[in-house]
Amino acid sequence: MGLLAFESNQGLWNSGYYSQLFGIGGVMVTVAILWLSTGYFGGIGAPFAPYFWPYLAQLPKKKERKRPVRVYMDGCFDLMHYGHANALRQAKLLGDQLVVGVVSDEEIVANKGPPVLSMEERLTLVSGLKWVDEVIPNAPYEITEEFMNTLFNKYNIDYIIHGDDPCLLPDGTDAYALAKKVGRYKQIKRTEGVSSTDIVGRILLTFKQKEAGSMEATTDANVAVNQNTGADTYDKVKSQLSNFLPTSRRIMQFSNGQAPLPGARVVYIDGAFDLFHAGHVEILRSARQLGDFLLVGVHDDQAIRDRRGYRPIMHLHERTLSVLACRYVDEVIIGAPWEVSRDMITTFNISLVVHGTVTEGSSVVGIDPYAVPKSMGIFQTITSPKPITTVSVATRIIDNHEAYKKRNLKKKASEDRYYTQKKFVSGD
Repeated sequence: MGLLAFESNQGLWNSGYYSQLFGIGGVMVTVAILWLSTGYFGGIGAPFAPYFWPYLAQLPKKKERKRPVRVYMDGCFDLMHYGHANALRQAKLLGDQLVVGVVSDEEIVANKGPPVLSMEERLTLVSGLKWVDEVIPNAPYEITEEFMNTLFNKYNIDYIIHGDDPCLLPDGTDAYALAKKVGRYKQIKRTEGVSSTDIVGRILLTFKQKEAGSMEATTDANVAVNQNTGADTYDKVKSQLSNFLPTSRRIMQFSNGQAPLPGARVVYIDGAFDLFHAGHVEILRSARQLGDFLLVGVHDDQAIRDRRGYRPIMHLHERTLSVLACRYVDEVIIGAPWEVSRDMITTFNISLVVHGTVTEGSSVVGIDPYAVPKSMGIFQTITSPKPITTVSVATRIIDNHEAYKKRNLKKKASEDRYYTQKKFVSGD
């Protein structure tokens, strides 16, 4: 009977083999103990006994199953950005399984102001992140005693996680006070340089007015920058809006760090991926299903401006991190060329180039960026699962700009206080 047999019977001493060994085997064990401890046979004393101890460790032991550590983090996750993704990445490092609560629309309205994205869209974005294991929809904004007990008893949560920035209720109290009181709270470092409040501000500054008629979901050309703002001034304002400091370490934290296996079918899709939204998640999911490895090209800021007439809301490195955080993405080309060349296809061993039916449009006509893959017979148009675009998301804010201006003024005050009192926090 081998080791596996002993393990399947829950170890040597808990099995029926104990009774079989009790006779002759028992005598042999007794002799061995006398030999090792007293030198009864041959004068070998106790000093030599330690040499035999490693072999005793090889005896079958009863295996103990350790329950995975489950951690919980909640949020509104409105206008999902790389800061949200990095927070969830850090939270996952504090446990084995990450459960994420997505705050309900009603709770967001009561505590912060109107959300930009619907619950369905926010659930799609959160579920699409590579670090998330489970999602709880319509979570409360405040960790009440009732909900905290639900987390502990129903979802087997060990720790509740939040960033080092304060999360205050309308009455000024700490939303996580109860979790801290019972010792089940852990803190992560806030990701600097971006927030949903910041992004709303960028949109309001960038798209000051619409051209006549409604903004179509398939073209960015229908959005006009404030005519009173010159191109140079506009670019200067845009450069001041982002405080993100990209580092190679952050890119590595988000990256899978794996190349395609030999013979893998590499699928390529490109785009701006600005204001990363549920439509992006779903088209990336569809593209990934067509192969073994999904390579995503993210166009640089200047290329987008040259073809659409204005720079993207999020700059290249911000958009890259949002794409890398998606669970369906294996690798990203940062600043990918607008046209897919034969050399590029060979370099990355691309088997299929795909493009969705819903696009942001382009102000440049007569240039087909997919002419080469089409001539090679490796191009495919795939149906976009959702009609959402960057423009359609921005339109929601523009059409309700007074409400969002009010929301931003309220949030900006708390963010200013955070940066004024900010101290260095290790980790991340």
